[in-house]
Amino acid sequence: MRLATFRDAVGVQLGVVRGEGIVHLPRAAARTGQSGATADDATLRDMLALIDAGPAALAHVRELADTAPAGAMLPLSSVTLLAPIPRPRRNIFCIGRNYAEHAAESLRAQGQQAPAGAPRPNFFTKATTTVSGPYDDIPFDASVSAQMDWEVELGVIVGRSGRHIAKEQALEHVWGYLVLNDVSARDLQHAPGVQWFLGKSLDGSCPTGPWIVTADELPNPQTLRLSLRVNGELKQDDTTAHMIFDVATQIAALSHSLTLEAGDMLATGTPSGVGFARTPPEFLAPGDVMESAIEGISALRNRVVDVKGQG
Repeated sequence: MRLATFRDAVGVQLGVVRGEGIVHLPRAAARTGQSGATADDATLRDMLALIDAGPAALAHVRELADTAPAGAMLPLSSVTLLAPIPRPRRNIFCIGRNYAEHAAESLRAQGQQAPAGAPRPNFFTKATTTVSGPYDDIPFDASVSAQMDWEVELGVIVGRSGRHIAKEQALEHVWGYLVLNDVSARDLQHAPGVQWFLGKSLDGSCPTGPWIVTADELPNPQTLRLSLRVNGELKQDDTTAHMIFDVATQIAALSHSLTLEAGDMLATGTPSGVGFARTPPEFLAPGDVMESAIEGISALRNRVVDVKGQG
């Protein structure tokens, strides 16, 4: 199932994407008269509420979508898609240098030699205010950063909280997957003092979506192709099979040190082809358009827009 957050004339709603249409879940509940959900049910308007409500609520949403009357189906082009989780409760958990070729290109660009192998995952976070929608503009202010870069990544949404999660059971804690672009300010990230958090946390620098594909539709997250284009030119192209630490390992490693909570978002690393590691380096500029795609999910499309002087 493909679950989206969108805005209509009434406000923010949830919908189930079916082809070129979207089932308006509150309308479906109001018109079918099914027990267990009403048009003002929070689980039909807020993705975090739906995740919190557990498997029974997700099953009911599926039933609503399957039995929705014609009046509850809208053209997808008629609604404004938002980030599936517009404001996560906690920072996004990210892993750095999780594809061998990307790790090597990053270190070469900084005049370092890649080690033989990473002994453990390298985690950091992005602020919640980075999250933006699948087609939102990416703010650009050269006085803050003049070296903004692209990073297509598989995003993971946790559906069940846990601590000390075994790798063998880790995927049972996944609610779904989305496309994520970890837009990075390299001049901040690589400033003296190791400023990864600042370099990764510019407002609006993490477009997500365009919807969440539930885990049952992608039982093996290590077989997906990722790609990113800037102004139509292919910059990144790889598969999740080449992760150094797969999704299950990342969940197990994180939960060994802290409790993962339902609704948490993980960014699982980017493949090679980022701008700062190219010869010569390439960075985003106002007017550039990024298209970030993952097979089995869909694609984001985001334009870089100069916001200096806009407040």
